[in-house]
Amino acid sequence: MTIASKILRKPVRTACAAALMLLAPAAMIAPAAPVAAASNNLDGAVDALRSITTMTADFTQTDRQGQAISGVMTLKSPGKIRFQYQDGVPLLVVSNGKSLTLVDYEVNQVQRWPIRNSPLGALLDPKRDIAKFGKLIDTGRSDVLSVEVRDPNRPEFGVITLIFIKKASAPGGWQLTNWVALDSQNHRTTVRLRNHKYGMAVSDKRFTYRDPRRSTRRR
Repeated sequence: MTIASKILRKPVRTACAAALMLLAPAAMIAPAAPVAAASNNLDGAVDALRSITTMTADFTQTDRQGQAISGVMTLKSPGKIRFQYQDGVPLLVVSNGKSLTLVDYEVNQVQRWPIRNSPLGALLDPKRDIAKFGKLIDTGRSDVLSVEVRDPNRPEFGVITLIFIKKASAPGGWQLTNWVALDSQNHRTTVRLRNHKYGMAVSDKRFTYRDPRRSTRRR
C-alpha cells in the first residue's frame, strides 16, 4: 500500500461515495438571498451543469487535515462521471448514469449506490428537480454562486456545496470550480477543479471499469 493510499483512502470514500455525492463550510454560509434572485441564480447554476455535454478537468481533493491527492475528472451527460486518481492510488469512482461505483483494486472491493438516492442525482439526472435538494447560499458577489445540496430525509448522504464562477466561455455562463463535501460525521473534503475542457468526444467505455472480483468482467 502506498503512502497516498494509506492516508487518503478514507477521505476518498467519504467525498466520492457519500455524495461527491456529495457538501458547506460555516465560513461560506451567509444569510439566504431573496427568494426571486435565489430562484433565478439557482436555475442558472443548474442550467450550466445541464448544458455540459462532455467535460474534463484536473482535480485536487483535500481532506480536513490538509492532505491532498489529485486526478482527472471526466463527465458526460446524462449522468456519467469518472474520477481517475493519480498513480499509486488504487481507487476509481465512476458512474454509468444509473449508479455510482467505488472500486478499490487493492482489496478487490466494489461498492455501489443508486444515483437517484443521493443529492448527486439532482445534479446529474436532468429529469430531477434541483429544488428538491438544492438551496442557494448568498456569497455577496454577483459573479460567484454557492449551491448547497442535501436530502433532508437522508442525512447520512451528507451535504455538498458547489461553487460556480461567472465565465462567458463556460456552458451556461457559469463554471463549476470546486465543491466542499461534509459527511454525516462532519468529515470535510474539498475538491477543486482546473484546466476545464468542454465538448470533446468521450466514449461511453470511459464509464466502465474492470471488476477486480472477476478479472474479465466489465460493468
